[in-house]
Amino acid sequence: MRRERRKFTAAFKVKVALEAIKERDTIQQLASKYEIHPNQISMWKKEFLDGAEAIFSGELPSKKEEEDKEKERLYGKIGQLLIEVDFLKKVLGK
Repeated sequence: MRRERRKFTAAFKVKVALEAIKERDTIQQLASKYEIHPNQISMWKKEFLDGAEAIFSGELPSKKEEEDKEKERLYGKIGQLLIEVDFLKKVLGK
């Protein structure tokens, strides 16, 4: 029987990472408390600490910039697919 992959919100990851950084409980205790593998907590803690410098240096891209990049990528994909559909229509004679 296969278990469904769990998805965690960013807020939950931050909460767990901050608790791990505080070191009031061991990683094992936190893993038991939140029912997550200890390696996952260690990874979130490392990611949090690695990204913390970017917060104060202003290197984080704004949400608007990220959305614009994603829109651009998606519009490009739509354009590509439209061209492929038109080509196939011509080839198949419809």
